[in-house]
Amino acid sequence: MHYVKVKGILSGKNGLNLYRGCLHGCIYCDSRSTCYQMNHAFEDIEVKENALVLLEERLDKKAPCMIGTGSMSDPYIPIEKDLKMTRGMLELIDKYGFGVAIQTKSNLIMRDIDLLEKINNQAKAVVQITLTTFDDDLSKIIEPDVSPTSERVKVLMECKKRGIPTVVWLCPILPFINDTVENIEKLLQICKDAGVFGIICFNMGVTLRDGNRAYFYKKLDEHFPGLKEKYMRLYGNSYEANSLNNNNLMNLFNSICRVYGIETDIHAIFDYMHHLPKKKNQLSIFDFMEHEQ
Repeated sequence: MHYVKVKGILSGKNGLNLYRGCLHGCIYCDSRSTCYQMNHAFEDIEVKENALVLLEERLDKKAPCMIGTGSMSDPYIPIEKDLKMTRGMLELIDKYGFGVAIQTKSNLIMRDIDLLEKINNQAKAVVQITLTTFDDDLSKIIEPDVSPTSERVKVLMECKKRGIPTVVWLCPILPFINDTVENIEKLLQICKDAGVFGIICFNMGVTLRDGNRAYFYKKLDEHFPGLKEKYMRLYGNSYEANSLNNNNLMNLFNSICRVYGIETDIHAIFDYMHHLPKKKNQLSIFDFMEHEQ
């Protein structure tokens, strides 16, 4: 772990990452890709030490909107337990009346569930959870240092109980590993039971770029002997490595979600996560003028 001072913290689309790098050890992680130009070891977490100061300066001057986090580095990696930077971020979002869309694979988010509920009650909070397999044993192989699926499901169910909307990322679905009808059906049943708003699924497959491909293949050799060679024959250096059963699984996914009433349109889901509704007790100038008349 090392500290850096950054010049800015919010992106043009109001996204932020407090950390760079990760300790969850997911064998498929796209954030390892060289295109992101990370100039330090992936497990040597970069902590943006002035992030909360910069964030408060920005929030103090901005109109309330949705703030997104977790796209490049999980906000609940193990060091968050002590550093509490994500907690501090949520406290600022709450203080200034903003909303948040937060993505994680860790049940450490339960530490902040009361704060997320408070944010949701006054503005909006969306909790995004990644699910790849219903099988905890398989989860421990492909996502070794993160909360297993059963613990993530508990997060989804607690959010449902508290009225916090949820979105599930159903990815990646690794060819020859978790690309089965049984896996998809059981994960979708979980989403139905948890009352998730939407599921983001681009395809039944995995993306492989320079950097993460080599790490992924190394882990295939460790845990799935012979599978690396199969990938190399089928996909070569392709960016997308889709399941040979992609079309059938996507048809299954879409048909089941229609029955369950779960949103699958990716644009609609992102629009939902980016939209901060007007507060119930917040009148616009036009509402005020109409009331006065």
